[in-house]
Amino acid sequence: MAADPRALHQKASEETLISLLQLDPAPMDNASIYDKELPPLPEEASQSSNHSINASTSTLGLSGSGHGPIYYLSRIQRYSSYTFTFFAGIHLANTSIFPLVYQSVPYSEPFLVMARELYQTHLTEPLLVALPVAAHVASGAAIRLLRRRQNLKRYGGGTPGMWALRRKDSSSTSGSRHNTRIWPDLSYVSISGYAFAGLLTSHVGMNRILPLVVDGDSSNVGLQFVAHGFARHPLLPWVAYTLLLSVGVGHMVWGYAKWLNVAPPVNWRNTTIDKQLRKRRRRAWWGIHGVSAAVVILWAAGGLGIVARAGPAEGWLATVYDNMYHAVWQ
Repeated sequence: MAADPRALHQKASEETLISLLQLDPAPMDNASIYDKELPPLPEEASQSSNHSINASTSTLGLSGSGHGPIYYLSRIQRYSSYTFTFFAGIHLANTSIFPLVYQSVPYSEPFLVMARELYQTHLTEPLLVALPVAAHVASGAAIRLLRRRQNLKRYGGGTPGMWALRRKDSSSTSGSRHNTRIWPDLSYVSISGYAFAGLLTSHVGMNRILPLVVDGDSSNVGLQFVAHGFARHPLLPWVAYTLLLSVGVGHMVWGYAKWLNVAPPVNWRNTTIDKQLRKRRRRAWWGIHGVSAAVVILWAAGGLGIVARAGPAEGWLATVYDNMYHAVWQ
């Protein structure tokens, strides 16, 4: 019986090992999905099984839930957005819907004053505004850091292949750089979220913190204060509020689409092969953009169409507002 010729000319197994080390690491997409942990490595699985056995014997048969930190951080990120939505809905009514209905800033101002009793007290303002925003941003950043740590452990952060890829990245030109993709993909929702956090911070600083610093009180600050700023310094408020509305509404609408699992993946145009699936994702993409545009138009119709064009304040109130704005644009 003749021997198999392939068995006489086998290559060394080291070649296979080297080729595997040189592979481009490809972590799972950022949408993989918010509350799902990556599957554990074999050694981690054995350690976790031993830990669960020890925990069960030391806690009278009560074991843990088995969820990792990303699971709980994603819950914090999700439910903090629900809490902030309550404040955003009230703010939409006060700054856009009521001015749009009454076509007047003085007639709409009392509704803003009454709404402050709900979200601008010593208890509700931190719970409904400050804490949800801080928790939402911090949990999102923490999830990205944990994803990067998992990718480094799973896709060769300390292997010779990764060192070679990093040296190649540092020596290559910008047009031919090799993407090691250790950081998770940064989606447009995440980018708009970080931008919205900065815009929202400046908005709060201008309308909440500045009056407290200059005047010691913010009870006189309302829609007329915003209208006075548009009348005195028209360019910067128009740019700031346009960015705040477009970026903020886009982030919130797309974020809710993600939570409801109706938003298409980040790279759906490049990864979708099935025509029917591509058509559904295209309709979803246009539908979410349509909802975002509708909310932006509604908010801008009252906020920019009525409040921004109401003109400056008069009398002693104009002096108070001028002193506040002078502290910024002096």
